[in-house]
Amino acid sequence: MSNASSPIERLMPRFLSGVDPAVVLAFACIILLLLVGALYSSSFLSPTYLLQQLKVASFLGVIATGMMLVILLGQIDLSVPWVVTTGAMMACAAASFGPLGAALAIPFGILCGAALGLANGFATAYLRIPSMIITLAINAVAQGLMVVYTGGFSPQDSATPAMRYLATGELIPTVPNGVLMWLLVGAGAVYLLTRTTFGRSVYGIGNRERAAYLSGINTRRIVMLSFVISGALSAFGGVLLAGYASKAAQSMGDAYLLPAIAAVVLGGTHVLGGRGSYFGTVAGVILITLLQSILSVMQIEEAGRQLIFGLVIVAMLLLYGRQKPA
Repeated sequence: MSNASSPIERLMPRFLSGVDPAVVLAFACIILLLLVGALYSSSFLSPTYLLQQLKVASFLGVIATGMMLVILLGQIDLSVPWVVTTGAMMACAAASFGPLGAALAIPFGILCGAALGLANGFATAYLRIPSMIITLAINAVAQGLMVVYTGGFSPQDSATPAMRYLATGELIPTVPNGVLMWLLVGAGAVYLLTRTTFGRSVYGIGNRERAAYLSGINTRRIVMLSFVISGALSAFGGVLLAGYASKAAQSMGDAYLLPAIAAVVLGGTHVLGGRGSYFGTVAGVILITLLQSILSVMQIEEAGRQLIFGLVIVAMLLLYGRQKPA
């Protein structure tokens, strides 16, 4: 284990010495963005606006949860864009098959994402195909299947009332259900990573896969299950997005790949695997959402936003990428 510290760790005050420096930096940036946003708009710090931003962040938060799990393994999932779209489109498609289809729409959409994740995981774990290559291929396959399904036209199926309620309803007054869904997914992720053998195995594989295998961990099964969970959560994010917009749309997941990766990396999850906390990912998601909001207020186009996300990832790699996992 390397004892070298990052530049941020050397600058941190002593009372924060036990806290992940990436998490400290993320929350510092959140406070800075809130202050900058308040300069552009007086309503930026209002409870209504902040709740709206948290609602928007919940979709990214669900998707980033699956991405974090894969990155902890030292892998990557680049199939997110069309897995999100597939989950949304298939859930809406199921709704057109009467009451039974509407009742099964949400689990069916999630199941489609899990199936694509299974293809990613099987190829990565058992066929030893690099995850960067196979997930790009599965993304293209999913795109092709959805284009064939729609005939190249915009999908006509609508979201079910249950999908709209999950995304836009309020079980608790003033608290959007989308935020509650993210809270449930996050609680499940924290429990999985900190309280189960599966979670300890994920960290072990990320640190050193061969050592994890020699210690008795079924590394192939863990890798495959992690990709299945990632696919299911991406599809669930798509279901929530379809409920938010009342229908699915082609390429609706394209805007979530780089932000999901950036949120995980900003939160301190090591890009080579083996280190990271979900608390950091939450901070990264909120930071990315606020950054998107400010860029929108500043009327910066999508290409500029993607450029900024890419530069953020590069900057974090320079800060933390050379450190060995703990």
